[in-house]
Amino acid sequence: MFGNIYGLDLGTYEIKVYDKNKNTIWKEKNTVAVKNKKEIFSVGDAAYDMYEKAPLHIEIVFPMKEGVISRFYDMQYLLQNLLKKERHFVSGSKYVIAVPTDVTEVEKKAFYDLVIHSTARAKEVRIVERSIADAIGLGLDIQKSPGIFIVNFGGETTELSVLASGGMVLNRILKIGGNTLNQAIVNREKTKNEFLIGKLTAETLRKKFGIIGDEKDSLTVSGRDLVSGIPTQRKVLAPLVRNAMKDNLENCIREIRVLLERTPPEVLRSIQRNGIYLTGGLSNLKGISEYIGERIGLAVNGTEEPEFCAVRGLKKIIQSKELKQLTYLMSDENYRWLN
Repeated sequence: MFGNIYGLDLGTYEIKVYDKNKNTIWKEKNTVAVKNKKEIFSVGDAAYDMYEKAPLHIEIVFPMKEGVISRFYDMQYLLQNLLKKERHFVSGSKYVIAVPTDVTEVEKKAFYDLVIHSTARAKEVRIVERSIADAIGLGLDIQKSPGIFIVNFGGETTELSVLASGGMVLNRILKIGGNTLNQAIVNREKTKNEFLIGKLTAETLRKKFGIIGDEKDSLTVSGRDLVSGIPTQRKVLAPLVRNAMKDNLENCIREIRVLLERTPPEVLRSIQRNGIYLTGGLSNLKGISEYIGERIGLAVNGTEEPEFCAVRGLKKIIQSKELKQLTYLMSDENYRWLN
């Protein structure tokens, strides 16, 4: 008898978890605060609250990098603590984990090892590609659809996926995400106006202005004048912020076109009828659906709370014996070489 089933969507900056026993979905920041380079000081939201504000002896780290696990033991410690934290964590549970679509089998195995070789003492770990979880979370009939195109805009990556008849046809992962756009805004303000702002301020500007809107919009923010070195406040104009983001978004659009050109004709016809689906937290960016749609020439479909799309899909997979067939165990015959 196992304790519970958890669905895990481990993003670069946020963890989303579905708890079957409670039938709830929750999220927390994928962040660890490390004291004196060796002692874990805090994790999750509490650690993220210290980002760009922590004293010198405390380092704020993100155990995920560009969609994959880069600090394995920090990630393991973080996940174990979040599952225990006021959530009546039960050892010997089962897990279904959404993994990036275009990573190596060894990188996928790191997600498997994260819980199978931890104090969680997992009974079973199943893996599913994030784009498949996204499609299910969108309410699409993935097993019968002849063609689905999903763009998952995440914190550091954008996953492009073409699905058909319940399987993957084409996929590509781009190293462009919300953090990329934030850094672009920081760099543009620094070079154009000799004004240094933090990434959190850049994120505020990104969310405030979006990619399309009134060109007269502005927001006064705090930063440092690079000429005098004095902290000050300045008005930042929307056009500068939007132009900084558009360079990276154009790269995404170019890769979407390339993937569409490689898509088989029958699958492409279905995509042309139904359009492209946007998921992931960056899909909340104001005007992004219209911006991409105008340049691609296809309908672009958004959804409410796109950051929860994959974990909603994991919930449906856990609740359905039929959808469970879209997952796989890395302990199966095909993956024994990884053990």
